[in-house]
Amino acid sequence: MKFKFIKPGAIFMAAMTLVCGSGKVATQAASIRAGVSAALAECLNDNAKVSMFAKADGGIAPHTAFAAEEAKDGKEDAGKAKKRSKKIEDAQDETICGYTNLGIANVSNYLNIREEAGEDAKIVGKLPADAGCEILDTKDGWYRIRSGKVSGYVRGDYIITGDKARQMAETLKKTMATVNTLTVYIREKPNTDCTILTIVTTDEELEVVEEGEEWIEIKLDDENGFVNAQYVNLSEELKKAMPYTEAERSAEVPDTKYALVQNALSYVGGRYVWGGTSLTNGVDCSGFTMRIMAQYGVYLPHSSRGQAGYGRSVSTSELQPGDLIFYGSGNSISHVAIYIGNGQIVHASNSRDGIKVSNAFYRTPICCRRMF
Repeated sequence: MKFKFIKPGAIFMAAMTLVCGSGKVATQAASIRAGVSAALAECLNDNAKVSMFAKADGGIAPHTAFAAEEAKDGKEDAGKAKKRSKKIEDAQDETICGYTNLGIANVSNYLNIREEAGEDAKIVGKLPADAGCEILDTKDGWYRIRSGKVSGYVRGDYIITGDKARQMAETLKKTMATVNTLTVYIREKPNTDCTILTIVTTDEELEVVEEGEEWIEIKLDDENGFVNAQYVNLSEELKKAMPYTEAERSAEVPDTKYALVQNALSYVGGRYVWGGTSLTNGVDCSGFTMRIMAQYGVYLPHSSRGQAGYGRSVSTSELQPGDLIFYGSGNSISHVAIYIGNGQIVHASNSRDGIKVSNAFYRTPICCRRMF
């Protein structure tokens, strides 16, 4: 029996058609990725229960390197899942969550990471409350650290070390599922016969809610879904530092929208609180966008679904800094973020990560709106 596949080239050409047709965004890699995401979403055929990789007889074809589908022999799945599902242990007894000289941020919100040891040095990242770091060196009351993709200096008096840090880490660490393929489906239930909620891209870290042999229940932003175990790697992690991001000026972007993005980015590392509307004490996704937009004369309801009815529609290829991107399942919106340019967003993600910067296409957008 012959299998019929959708070739990566076909998806890529569909993506290029979407991108190049606009004339607004030229050769940005993020825009190409947006096209890929849109092309994949179209292949889902409105979240039908049929995979894009279908046999001639209507069955499911094997997994390819381009896009993951949960169509492996059940025994093979179970065997692989058991290997990943066993208790995760550190490679060496003296390490915890990968750190040998562990430090934990002892702050209520976040701690600035600077390029050099000094209050006037450039900020290169933010270390959220309870986040872990590797202490590399000390200098005049400052620690040189590495956390995630960020290296720099933090004030030593805001870092917990030693046995106390190790004891805290045992309580704070979470099991995370990191996507190990280009794209993978997040499903409503732990089977292939249910609705596909969205597509998530490579290296995205998802908090594990419950670990099964074949399916992993995960938290995506502020909602739950299921991912096939073979397409993620599990590890115990502490929260990590976030790179400091600045909006890039452009002649096409009004100064007001540039100021809006810079303002939104200043809250990166802040707390996520479900139902929250306080930029200082905690917000959820729509509370964040509502409060930021209100400072620029745009008054939105405290609902991501409600906010999608404001402004005017724009395509992903037309996005400008300050536009809103909406996410969810099918046509049901459940999450909102602010586009900051260069294929990135700032959003109040979930209680673990708080307000953070993400790839704009870490999951499939439903729609985009321009408020002014």
